[in-house]
Amino acid sequence: MELALIQIFNGVQYGLLIFLAASGLTLVFGILGVINLAHGSFYMLGAYLALTLTSLTGDIFLATLLGAPIAVAFGAAIEFLFVRHLYKRDHLQQVLLTFALILIFNETQRILWGSYPHSVPAPSYLSGSISLTGALSYPVYRLALTGICLALAMAMMFVITRTKIGALIRAGESNREMVELLGFDSRWLYRLVFASGTALAAAAGMLAAPVESVYPGVGERVLIISFVVVVIGGIGSIRGAFLGALAIGIADALGKVFLPGFASMMIYALMAAVLAIRPGGLFGRAA
Repeated sequence: MELALIQIFNGVQYGLLIFLAASGLTLVFGILGVINLAHGSFYMLGAYLALTLTSLTGDIFLATLLGAPIAVAFGAAIEFLFVRHLYKRDHLQQVLLTFALILIFNETQRILWGSYPHSVPAPSYLSGSISLTGALSYPVYRLALTGICLALAMAMMFVITRTKIGALIRAGESNREMVELLGFDSRWLYRLVFASGTALAAAAGMLAAPVESVYPGVGERVLIISFVVVVIGGIGSIRGAFLGALAIGIADALGKVFLPGFASMMIYALMAAVLAIRPGGLFGRAA
């Protein structure tokens, strides 16, 4: 029972991290209509920003605050230089260009940081464990990470559902032409969406760095799982991405302990089960 409780905590923490990465992907896919295979590279960017900035500042949270605007600027530059040319092109060209970006980013990473794994320390004030029961304790940093990710998720959903910019984003998903007719420049809206998605993925990579090793290609598995989250939740649905990411995180964590032989296929079995019942995902539209 205690082992199951620990794994549920791990699953929720992992699911919230995946949600931060996947939410950016579902926004870009649902609103911009772009299949961005390079999205995992933004997670990798965050991990290596954490490595560099933490070595300079000595604190992962300060490094995250400093790295977030860098990620926003990087995402805006990638959208301006490459992605904006893909909006009216077919998915094959989107896949080819974003796959080329993966190769460029991976090679740049090896040039700048090398091919060896690195570790990022958790803050000393969060290095201990907290007692949950008489015989059960849990790392303080993981609890803090869960709280921060949950706060970011709630803030993002508030922006999407309760603010004017969120209304524009939702309108851009359903009717791009209407946004233009209302006098808003969709080019800046799309750039904002892409830059925000980049920052969310990078934030997930930065916050996860003390929990995971920082190594070449760290974002590739995150990319695959993010696509699974998008499919389960429904394209463009933040609420669906949130529930899908939590379900995947818990299923993955419990599967590694109780069904180790099938753990690697648990999330794909979950995706297949959801699609069998709801072909458009939990909150998406069926094709």
